[in-house]
Amino acid sequence: MRRYEKMKGIKVLLALSVLLCVAVGNVFAADTVKIGLLAPLTGFAAADGESVLNSVKLAVNRVNAEGGVLGKQVKLVYYDDRANGKEAVALVRKLIQQDKVVGVVGGSYSTPSRAVAPICQDAEIPFIAAYAVHPDITRAGNYCFRNGFLGTVEGKCAGYVAVDLLKSKRIALLTSDNDFGRTLAEGFKMFVEARGAGAKIVYSQTYPFSEKDFKPYLAKIKEVNPDIIFISGYYFQTGPAVRQAREMGITVKILGEEGADSPKFLEIAGKAADGFMIVTNLNRDDVRSVVQDFLKEYEAKYKTQPDMVGASAYDAFMILCDAIKRADSLKGPAIRKAIAETKDYNGLTGIIKGFTDVGEVVKEVQVQVVKDGAFHQFAVVKDLSLLTP
Repeated sequence: MRRYEKMKGIKVLLALSVLLCVAVGNVFAADTVKIGLLAPLTGFAAADGESVLNSVKLAVNRVNAEGGVLGKQVKLVYYDDRANGKEAVALVRKLIQQDKVVGVVGGSYSTPSRAVAPICQDAEIPFIAAYAVHPDITRAGNYCFRNGFLGTVEGKCAGYVAVDLLKSKRIALLTSDNDFGRTLAEGFKMFVEARGAGAKIVYSQTYPFSEKDFKPYLAKIKEVNPDIIFISGYYFQTGPAVRQAREMGITVKILGEEGADSPKFLEIAGKAADGFMIVTNLNRDDVRSVVQDFLKEYEAKYKTQPDMVGASAYDAFMILCDAIKRADSLKGPAIRKAIAETKDYNGLTGIIKGFTDVGEVVKEVQVQVVKDGAFHQFAVVKDLSLLTP
């Protein structure tokens, strides 16, 4: 009998211990606000994913050091989507259903971002794509926003740089055959055709996403003798393309976009990078303290230069936190409304004037040029007719 009573007592104590742990866990959970992040931490885009995660961690530290949001500390819940749409779908459902996040930062490419946007929309969870360019992301609905540029906007601004700033007449296009490359090329062609000014596209070709040998394309480009080459692609595409162009004796200006905005591009292209220009949304020479403090903190902590994808993800996270504070709520509809009402936000990637009715950011486009192995300011695109989707 005594043994039975002893065993019964032990079971009661164990049950009470479990309940206590659950209760304590719930208390701690109630004291945190969970924000989700998807980024390509492994695979072909791992360098971008690492930059995103590093930057957002700095943002989390800053928010929490300043008291968190609504009196609670922010907890970042992040997963590796490997830039894969199918994986991203499963992971965003986990963020929403299991982790109970109040918002999601899309720190990945267009394909996974397009896949998860409708899921966030259906769940009424605000989603901010940090830098993915495809129009379908914000078309998913009013809970979906973009802090980076719509691909056609960035493409038009690249066209403006080529035609209006650099006075190019004969233009060659070399385009990555994916969502990213195609939307950029579309915007570029739209601008050139609308502007006229004697400029024309004398060569236009797509290349496979996995391409490493660009010499056959560059040989044909050399034959048509352009004033400028616009190469759209990520750093692991544009780096080899620029290096191979210079090895072949091609000396004309080469213009790229945000996909090349990475220290990895500088590493791959080497000395051939000097003079290369990009349209992007991070100005390393911006004198505002928010930018210079971030650059110094990032380099000190991670021993490498920050880039556009990291700065864009940092801004997306901070915009979400700012909206939660202004909404004074953790409910999706209230946060969504506050994001939509964002005005003149002092971001790393510029003064964010606000978002359009379809969730597209309105801010200036930065033009950077490589000098002595580093990106520096060349110009700024301020024309609202180009910047507003």
